[in-house]
Amino acid sequence: MNSTLKCIFIGLFCVLFSLMAGAQTRNRQYEEYIHKYKDIAIDEMKRYHIPASITLAQGLLESGAGQSALARKSNNHFGIKCGGDWTGRTVRHDDDARNECFRAYKHPRESYEDHSKFLRGRSRYASLFKLKVTDYKGWAHGLKKAGYATDPRYAYRLIDIIELYGLHKYDTKEGVKWMKNYPNPHQPYQANGLLYVVVKPGDTFKAISGEFDISQRKLRKYNDLYKGYVLKPGDVIYLEKKHKRADKAHVVHVLRSGESMYSVSQKYGICLKNLYKMNRMKPEDPCPKVGTILRLR
Repeated sequence: MNSTLKCIFIGLFCVLFSLMAGAQTRNRQYEEYIHKYKDIAIDEMKRYHIPASITLAQGLLESGAGQSALARKSNNHFGIKCGGDWTGRTVRHDDDARNECFRAYKHPRESYEDHSKFLRGRSRYASLFKLKVTDYKGWAHGLKKAGYATDPRYAYRLIDIIELYGLHKYDTKEGVKWMKNYPNPHQPYQANGLLYVVVKPGDTFKAISGEFDISQRKLRKYNDLYKGYVLKPGDVIYLEKKHKRADKAHVVHVLRSGESMYSVSQKYGICLKNLYKMNRMKPEDPCPKVGTILRLR
């Protein structure tokens, strides 16, 4: 064998060996987890503008591909602790300290949605939402900088997972298409733990429905609106069903000039019928006067 052929053979062998070594580093449990939860991560990306790759990588890392005790017993895939604002189910688990309080969910989808709300609802993560949905590296380093984890290599671990398993393709496949269709997306906000947007000039139910992948019928139902209602700039539109009462921080509301029972229900994320019921009123009753104290819980 001459030297040229020998060099070619050695080169091909090295490439083949590196490919085989790379394939061996992929974990079957990780691949199964990705296949199982990628659609949920993509749905969350559409609604909350968090890269699906980041969500999946965090879920893989925090839950051990769904095999951690928290994930198996409590459907908590992101290791989110209770916190002072949590009113849902809880579970005790040893972490940084013994017997710490963690959030518990009925289904993993609830964990994914709560993870999105957790990032969206805290000011220290606000700068991340200025990044492109395809900028997974910026998101990874931003999460570490904002204090999501104490591991000094947290950002690089997320990036390694994303690149090894090609998770960024989920950002590109759905994310780029979505960004082209909605170049000026709505900024989601939260009230009473619920996601909402503020209507901009020219908005329609059809446009908001397409942007957030929620049917027009559900949007009207969530917001106590009739079928023929035409959206007005400044309207608050919830993207999920409103609660029966306000959060613990809001017990009563003093009615101001220009406000109505409906505007109060939208302000605090309360179903209109429940607001009437709490205050022993009926929809056909006259609008309460300015200064009326309305119960919210």
